[in-house]
Amino acid sequence: MRVLICDDLAQEGIDILKEEFDVDIKTKLSEDELVEIIPNYAAIVVRSATKVTKKVIENSNLKVIGRAGVGVDNIDVDTATQKGILVVNAPEGNTIAASEHTIALLMAAARNIPAAVMSLKNKKWDRKKFMGVELRGKTLGVVGLGRIGKDVAIKAIGLGMNVIAYDPYVIKEHVENINVKVADLETVLKEADFLTFHVPVTKSTYHMIDKERINMMKDRVIIINCARGGIIDEAALYEGLVSGKIAACALDVFEQEPPLDSPLIDLPNVIATPHLGASTAEAQINVAVDVAKDIIRALKGEMVKNPVNMISIRPEEYKEIKPFMELAEKMGSIYTQLKNGRISEVEMIYSGKVGKFDVRPITTAGIKGILTNILQIPANVVNAYFLAKERGIKIIEKKVSKDQDAPGTVILKITTDKGVGSITGTVFGKDEQRIVAVDEYKIDLIPEGFALMSFHRDRPGIVGEVGTLLGQNDINIAYMQLGRKSYRGEALMVLGVDEEIPESVLNKIRQIKDIADAVFIKF
Repeated sequence: MRVLICDDLAQEGIDILKEEFDVDIKTKLSEDELVEIIPNYAAIVVRSATKVTKKVIENSNLKVIGRAGVGVDNIDVDTATQKGILVVNAPEGNTIAASEHTIALLMAAARNIPAAVMSLKNKKWDRKKFMGVELRGKTLGVVGLGRIGKDVAIKAIGLGMNVIAYDPYVIKEHVENINVKVADLETVLKEADFLTFHVPVTKSTYHMIDKERINMMKDRVIIINCARGGIIDEAALYEGLVSGKIAACALDVFEQEPPLDSPLIDLPNVIATPHLGASTAEAQINVAVDVAKDIIRALKGEMVKNPVNMISIRPEEYKEIKPFMELAEKMGSIYTQLKNGRISEVEMIYSGKVGKFDVRPITTAGIKGILTNILQIPANVVNAYFLAKERGIKIIEKKVSKDQDAPGTVILKITTDKGVGSITGTVFGKDEQRIVAVDEYKIDLIPEGFALMSFHRDRPGIVGEVGTLLGQNDINIAYMQLGRKSYRGEALMVLGVDEEIPESVLNKIRQIKDIADAVFIKF
């Protein structure tokens, strides 16, 4: 497999990739040039310069897209997800660099440092002109409490500031121990003496700070943006700076970069740096190494550390839930091989020791198993949810017990236009996977290899007839399981076999008296 690097990457990351794969470095490619060569690569690594567009992705055979940094606004993540391409980034590598740059800008704006430096270099001594304000005792409003926002908050508290923060996704208990007050956005804007932003650019955050919200702020507020251009409406920001509503701002990012024609950089109360948030030697090495390691994990089929378009799982937790993910995928595959019908709802019910974990990856694996046999589009753990929802399938998760001493059990319940069916599976010990029920039929099946499943009326001789027919066709039986609803009533027989069963043999089995259906299953 080959890896394409399209932007400048620290040599440490390149060396890690070269130990495993063939690596090409081609920078400053146009979209058309990238489209032409991308089919030759399984992975692409970019920073912020190269745009991995819909056109690029749709013409690729990529398995993974790596962003050496945090933001992925230069990658069409939605298209990648639809195609089942994993997107990874390196959110931790530049945390310290970005938070330290934010604090540097905060202090520079509070004390007018850049303007004072330039004044002195011009042989002036204007001490009174550059009167600043102290940070201690002031309120810093932090919008976005991810890794960087949280680190900025901790540093600000260390400087004696009060911190109030807005993040609709944060759990209050996770930040109360660092003395951060969590509030709604309007409250943060109204109470803050200083404001700093640490959110990505999305439909909901684009121009989230406009003229109306600037008017909510305190007079003489100081604004810092070391996150992404586009969060603040630059026209409204300019107006606020000129009117004096905003005392000063420090910007490391702009909506259009480089911002050489922006009127903002000409204002005396604006500090501007050329997107230096992650520009430390340490950060560049960290993000390059982090993304390189995740590219290797992805191409080897291992769980990645920093997925953007799938659920993140800690390595120690992944070891625990991996058998359940494998089991759920097999259960989904078994169901769609056994039955047909338009699926409207998938319900995953968890009990026992599996209930203590985040079960979303297990549910995703189950959906992947279901879709693999019914769609032409390849389903994987990246696009399974998207493909299911695109087809109007409702997905439900339930935990009915978290008893850690009980075996972990998963029930896959599927509703179709032909009725409701279910498969139940469990994991004993560390990795002893079993299918223990199909609908109302109780069995004990190891989901490996091949099997014949037949639905029939329980009567003497029927097992022998099936066995004889298989033997006549040189198909060896490895094991047998039988589940039935009642004596001589409806029954399910599972015969593990060592070879694939041809359709012609299956048709003969279906013609045996009292057999309603027979299905060959590949686990």
